[in-house]
Amino acid sequence: MDKFRIEKDLLGEMPIPAEAYYGIHTVRAYENFCVSDEKPDGVLIKTMAWVKKACVLANQDGNKIEADTAGAIADACNKIAAGGFNGQFIVNPIQGGAGTSFNMNANEVIANLSLEALGYEKSNYDIIDPLAHVNMSQSTNDVLPTALNLALILKLEPLLKALADAIETLHVKSKELESAVKMGRTHLNMAVPISFGQSFDAYAAVLDRDYERIKQVKNAIGKVPLGGTIVGTGLNTSPSYRKAVISHLQQISGIKVEACANLADGIQNVDDYTSLLSALKVCILNLSKIASDLRLLGSDAQYGIGELLIPARQIGSSFMPEKVNPVMAELINHVSFLVCGYDLAVSMAAQAGQLELNVYKPTISYCLFKSIGLMTEAISLFNEFCLKNLKAALTIH
Repeated sequence: MDKFRIEKDLLGEMPIPAEAYYGIHTVRAYENFCVSDEKPDGVLIKTMAWVKKACVLANQDGNKIEADTAGAIADACNKIAAGGFNGQFIVNPIQGGAGTSFNMNANEVIANLSLEALGYEKSNYDIIDPLAHVNMSQSTNDVLPTALNLALILKLEPLLKALADAIETLHVKSKELESAVKMGRTHLNMAVPISFGQSFDAYAAVLDRDYERIKQVKNAIGKVPLGGTIVGTGLNTSPSYRKAVISHLQQISGIKVEACANLADGIQNVDDYTSLLSALKVCILNLSKIASDLRLLGSDAQYGIGELLIPARQIGSSFMPEKVNPVMAELINHVSFLVCGYDLAVSMAAQAGQLELNVYKPTISYCLFKSIGLMTEAISLFNEFCLKNLKAALTIH
């Protein structure tokens, strides 16, 4: 028979699996928001652990927490950041409450890991409490966007690398095919000849601009509202804490972060997120246009255009076994549809914010993570399995 421990909150008692490091707040949220089988993003779990560690160290600097308690909490954060306890984060990414449930999931796991390290049973919250100790000098409203920004910075690095690799491939391809000439078309009708080299240089140029747009927003989200607590006033913190917590966060994460000039602005406004997803959308739309061009130019010579040879990746029909489709280009098209949908969702979430807080950061983070993940993988695959091995089928004289 499964063993349970009993935890209690304002709403009553609840049995918690004895082996679980999460607690009653997490279980209630799990039951409330069980809309899919998805769990919190692993990178966001890591960056939340970094934020929690920075906070406890800053509180220790200010003599607000005992050294042994702070040390246990910091060690627990290290264990979580290393990825060994991701399975203890069970609250659905889409959740009511502006991310409070994810924050409480983190607080409870950290508290119980800390208790265990000090030789106590789980749920012994009179010794280390998820709120009084782990969440000291914090609110979900400042720690969640801080962790989100750090996670986005980490996730954007591989995306920018994939995009840079694709741009480099297009430059290489333009040199390789600079003497190969195709018919230039406007309105899908014959215009004047143009070299493949010129066409691929144009593709590289637009993606260069996309790269710079994404990089610019990535730099902007290095400003975080940590220390602003509930609405950006810094309630229950001090100037020395707010300075120390940013310093600790930089050292822990290795990321150059700084506090928002206006902490209230950093908590209630989400325009950096809408700017980021807009930049992602523009990028994937440009890539989709390129992919569609390649599909047209690579359509079979007898009944299509046939000026480009697209690498064959798989059989394209269950009815016509000799047919091969431009599946890697189509992958980019599919991803573009999804990213456009996520962009719309984030736009709606951004305008739905009210007064001192936008409560829809869980949806915003979900859409951003999905878009970045899809684009990173799709661009890498498109580059490797399509762009690198494109060949000209003919030259027009």
